[in-house]
Amino acid sequence: MVNRLQKLIANAGYGSRRWVECLIEQGRIEVNNKIAIIGDKAEITSRVKIDGRKIDLSRYVEQETKVIILNKQAGVICSNRDDKGRKSVYSFLPKESRWIMVGRLDLNTSGLLFFTNNGDLANKLMHPSSEIDREYAVRVLGQVKNKDLKKLTQGIEFDGGFAKFNQITLGGGGGANRWYKVVLREGKKREVRRLWEVLGFKVSRLIRIRFGEIWLPDNLKANQYDYLKPVQIKLLFNAVE
Repeated sequence: MVNRLQKLIANAGYGSRRWVECLIEQGRIEVNNKIAIIGDKAEITSRVKIDGRKIDLSRYVEQETKVIILNKQAGVICSNRDDKGRKSVYSFLPKESRWIMVGRLDLNTSGLLFFTNNGDLANKLMHPSSEIDREYAVRVLGQVKNKDLKKLTQGIEFDGGFAKFNQITLGGGGGANRWYKVVLREGKKREVRRLWEVLGFKVSRLIRIRFGEIWLPDNLKANQYDYLKPVQIKLLFNAVE
């Protein structure tokens, strides 16, 4: 089957179509030993290289887009391999397809994780330009004051970067531990924890509860998955268009 080069590469999970087009314009992609140009087409049997390294287009299959939602448990890793023998999120997924993770969670964070068989959709959902809301329930140890909440929403500079929560609401709790719900639009590594920690607070629990318009179902138990319905998948596509 002949398809546009950027579609084949993106759906095989190597990057978004926009990113592939940039590489083509820069002359960094070859098809059958010729420098590719915008508009070129290829087949999964074509010999394609990025920066001189051969890639595997056979991972591309024209198929219905499927998306899985998983309720990750703290202590489970988001990698395929682990030298310490810890459980991986991939061990809980059905074997019917090659699943691409959308936005990993660190070891001690639980909650909503997406997996899809559509590499182009996965890359678009993860790209910062999509500005999709990610909402977390976070339990914080320490006496948080209004001035602290103001700093967190106005933005804080640390490690040479700038980050902020787009929204913070009180989620309950009492004493030294209180729950907050926070929303941000980028998924930088440990960003939620680091924002609180830079002000001297300790995050004792962190759960991702929403991604865009999709909420973590209350009845989805730890390390269980479910398939998103077509109407929910459409919401994800609409979020990146």
